[in-house]
Amino acid sequence: MCLKLACHTAAGWMVIAVLFPTVSCSQLNTTTTEQVRGEKTTYTGTDQDWPRFLGNRFDGSVEDSTFSIDWTKPPAVAWSIDVGDGYGLGTVSNGRFFQLDASRQFDAVTSRLVSRERLRCFDFVSGTEIWSKSNSFQYSDLLGYEDGPRTSPTVVGDRVITYGVTGMLKCRDVKDGKEIWSVDTNAKYGVVQNFFGVGSSPLVLDGKVIVMVGGSPPEDQNVAPMQLDRVTHNGTAVVAFDLVNGREVWSTGDDLASYSSPRPITIDGSDYVLVFARTGLLLVDPVKGSTQWQFEHRASIRDSVNAMVPVVSGDQVFISECYELGSALLQVSKTQARVIWKDPPRDRRRQAMRSHWATPILVDGFLYGCSGRNAPDSDLRCISWETGEVEWVDPRRTRSSVARFGEHLVLLEERGLMQILRVNPKQLEVVAEWDLSKDEGDRLGIKYPCWAAPVIVGNRILVRGTDKILCLDFALAQAKPGLTN
Repeated sequence: MCLKLACHTAAGWMVIAVLFPTVSCSQLNTTTTEQVRGEKTTYTGTDQDWPRFLGNRFDGSVEDSTFSIDWTKPPAVAWSIDVGDGYGLGTVSNGRFFQLDASRQFDAVTSRLVSRERLRCFDFVSGTEIWSKSNSFQYSDLLGYEDGPRTSPTVVGDRVITYGVTGMLKCRDVKDGKEIWSVDTNAKYGVVQNFFGVGSSPLVLDGKVIVMVGGSPPEDQNVAPMQLDRVTHNGTAVVAFDLVNGREVWSTGDDLASYSSPRPITIDGSDYVLVFARTGLLLVDPVKGSTQWQFEHRASIRDSVNAMVPVVSGDQVFISECYELGSALLQVSKTQARVIWKDPPRDRRRQAMRSHWATPILVDGFLYGCSGRNAPDSDLRCISWETGEVEWVDPRRTRSSVARFGEHLVLLEERGLMQILRVNPKQLEVVAEWDLSKDEGDRLGIKYPCWAAPVIVGNRILVRGTDKILCLDFALAQAKPGLTN
């Protein structure tokens, strides 16, 4: 296999082509969706959950424990569901799958189509709908993208929290979808609509629902659309609400919202929250409700965004953007963020990784993920966590997102190609691939854009295209020594 690698020289990064002794085409398990029918398999994973965006570990990873998957066999389609507007993929908790999207319904009174934000609950084993709840909303994307939610529900105990594209924060009962409380954060905190609406999933920590809000003062409410350089903050970059009743607990942060999601980090035995907001990274004390420090990291381009979720390893934090600055690895404490290494600004050829909306995966000291803003300015690559050195580059020239199951990465390209990659910092190693965009009989494949990262629960993987979600069921491999299936 011929791959392009980026090597470090005295003059910076140089991309060269290297022939790797990897699998041949005859060895690679390559199939189209016509073959993705598979044998009937047994769902394993009733004790596993993916209850929030990026899963339990906040990093898109699952450690394989009592079983392994036979990646040589095409997956069966356990079930599929149609979805409306939006880009987020749902979450799984206690055998239930929760999906937030938008639907258009005919209003007989006004004789018009009405947009409704919709949360549906499905049985994860069968795909049967259990309940559906919706509320009307009005949203028009400033750049013409879909008008539905961009986020994933967060499930904690008997409650499911959703954060809609217009900033409507809702808490419902997982049993029947009954609304417990709601807060219109856009109205309450004076949020001026940004480029793509709300795109940050909720974090629940110690009885608090923590969300990125990014409100503005009254004098900014009439700023013309898209002029975010003229919009200021009012100290509500991050707001915490009581999980029980929805009342505000605290607000903090002199910044606007981004499309990243808050995540926890433990420093010296205490829990803190990392928030990659519009202008950079904030460390928030969730007990005091105060911002400990802010580390600036945003391109000078007005229409740039931060979107990936910070990657954490001990007291080190990786952040990245794709417009100008690239990446930075920080060593963080309660009082400051110190730069370990940082990409040279405005020098794409020498930047280690330029993460757009997909969060890279950290495995054993190496990061794997998509670098670049959009096709054809995109590639899949592996970089060293410690140094930022580029280990290898796969020049596929299209965007993708990844999740991890043990020693394998599950990659989904934005046009529907799914690949299983072995974690390997020395070279790209493709184990299997299936083109999920192809139609099969009366079942349609997933269509562009496939921007949500795969969700892994047991031996099942959920993938989403623009109007459909597939639940793929994978065959189990032989049990590991000393373990049972």
